[in-house]
Amino acid sequence: MGALPTAVRGRQVDRAVLRIQVDRSSPVPLATGTRLENEIDLADRLGLSRPTMRRAIEYLVDRGLLVRKRGVGTQVVHAKVRRQVELTSLYDDLARTRRDPRTRVRSFATEPASDALAIELGIPAGTEVYAFERLRYAGAEPLALLRNHVPAGLLRLTPGDLEAQGLYNLLRANGISLRIAKQSIGARAATAAEARALGEARGAPLLTMVRAAYDDQGRAVEHGDHIYRASRYSFDLTLAGW
Repeated sequence: MGALPTAVRGRQVDRAVLRIQVDRSSPVPLATGTRLENEIDLADRLGLSRPTMRRAIEYLVDRGLLVRKRGVGTQVVHAKVRRQVELTSLYDDLARTRRDPRTRVRSFATEPASDALAIELGIPAGTEVYAFERLRYAGAEPLALLRNHVPAGLLRLTPGDLEAQGLYNLLRANGISLRIAKQSIGARAATAAEARALGEARGAPLLTMVRAAYDDQGRAVEHGDHIYRASRYSFDLTLAGW
């Protein structure tokens, strides 16, 4: 979609219908809440057939970029990050879709593995592990809180490394080839602290993911306990029949 006209750039448009001026060279998107003209007027002004305009709007609705509301019309909404459930990192997925991944390390330490974590990682209890929490952004918007444990003997990690690169990139750079993972996906309400970090209201829905990843030698190389804003994020699964 094109840039906002100068008269409305920098403020939210939520009542008046925006008459769109298409500038294909502009990186500035329409503001969240912007209400579009009706399909007929929009098609006529942009020189498109009405069926083409209708299909284009339906496509954007299906992608979660527009929403239709009874009595209001068609509005721009926040785009969700849609992620295929596969052995990739969130950093890789955001970079691949040009969502400008950024990371802030909230805590970083080494500590002995608890009995439960040792079982998950297949290491003796008390083995030194890195324990860290990161806040992952898509552009300027917080998207996920990532809590991870990694056996300290696998590689050298620093907070600076984790802010500059995704964890899986760092593992690969140290010769660790990820092969398989076991993963559990769920949902719950945000605590007050999580809501503050993610820019959500307390009790807002969060998606959860717990993952243990293994390398090509069968070693568990990381354990992650992650939460994602359900309003900005979704998992995609492809199911095959027998």
